[in-house]
Amino acid sequence: MITVEQARRLRKAGAMWVPGAGDRFVVPDREMDDDVFVVSDMTVEVHDYPGGKVIGFNGTTEWALDSIEQREVIWLPREEQLRALLGPHFQRLEAVPGGYAVVLTDGRYPSDDAEQAYAEALLALLNG
Repeated sequence: MITVEQARRLRKAGAMWVPGAGDRFVVPDREMDDDVFVVSDMTVEVHDYPGGKVIGFNGTTEWALDSIEQREVIWLPREEQLRALLGPHFQRLEAVPGGYAVVLTDGRYPSDDAEQAYAEALLALLNG
């Protein structure tokens, strides 16, 4: 999984998120930074309102939250989502000593975790 810091940097760099089932996110700065939530049709749903998207918490497991605006959470994209955002720049993922490297048309981005390597490659692409 990518780090929250990488996710913050991705958002700042312009990585766009359209919330969907299975997406992971954290709610920062509310003493829940270590809790990873998953959008699900059963417990966490995304609602479209005129003012923007709102992430609603249903059921008893998230009793402390009713809903939260999308802009208040940090998306933790999965490997396939990061790869999709890289688009035609993505060449391959390589196993390297100590981890992985994502190879783009214009560079190579190693990390000890595949998703983190994808995140670093996307950050480089977005910050161009």
